[in-house]
Amino acid sequence: MADSDFGFERVAEEDKAKRVAQVFDRIADRYDLMNDLMSFGLHRLWKAFTVSLARVRPGERVLDVASGSGDLARALAARGAQVCMSDINGPMLARGRDRMADAGRLAPAVRCDAERLPFRAASFDCVTIGFGLRNMTHKDAALAEMARVLKPGGRLLVLEFSQVWKPLQKPYDLYSFRVLPWLGERVAGNAGAYRYLAESIRMHPDQPALAAMLERSGLERVEYFNLAAGAVAVHRGFKLE
Repeated sequence: MADSDFGFERVAEEDKAKRVAQVFDRIADRYDLMNDLMSFGLHRLWKAFTVSLARVRPGERVLDVASGSGDLARALAARGAQVCMSDINGPMLARGRDRMADAGRLAPAVRCDAERLPFRAASFDCVTIGFGLRNMTHKDAALAEMARVLKPGGRLLVLEFSQVWKPLQKPYDLYSFRVLPWLGERVAGNAGAYRYLAESIRMHPDQPALAAMLERSGLERVEYFNLAAGAVAVHRGFKLE
């Protein structure tokens, strides 16, 4: 039986998605507040930078994978894109749909597995994913699916935690493994969810490794941009054929 990582644990592949779903089910109501607290509000700047790199034009079709509470989706819609939100987690997707409606915009919200997207090939001009790839069981399969649904000339943007600048590793570890679980317990009532967050970041491919994965999915002109001393990175690749 194949297994996969769930933070530092090894679990059966079929159990990982269930475990990740449980994490987000428990923190959905406090997800946005925790994002602001644990990033000191910087996640808003990281997402704005990602949207600027997407270079969407009015009328373009954009798929936001692992859309969650919809920050990227709303920003892309504000630029005139026709956005489709997708997420495997029902409570998170509902939160994102409601926040999109509160902003005065409507967008289809599709609950689906990113490793098996229910869209035709070459359906979208742009695909985005923010802080979601790390949680997927088969990252290569998910990236291949995102590349499949891109039109020729389309681009994929992956915003994700990555490997911090080496001299900052010790204080970053201290913050990740001590402060984040403490904050998670007091604000979201779940220290384990934020312990998993810290562990999952360490198990995620670093910047060059993720760039290579995008290339293997069929994307070209792959590049990445480090933010927050590499603690976060944006990868961008284009489907040229």
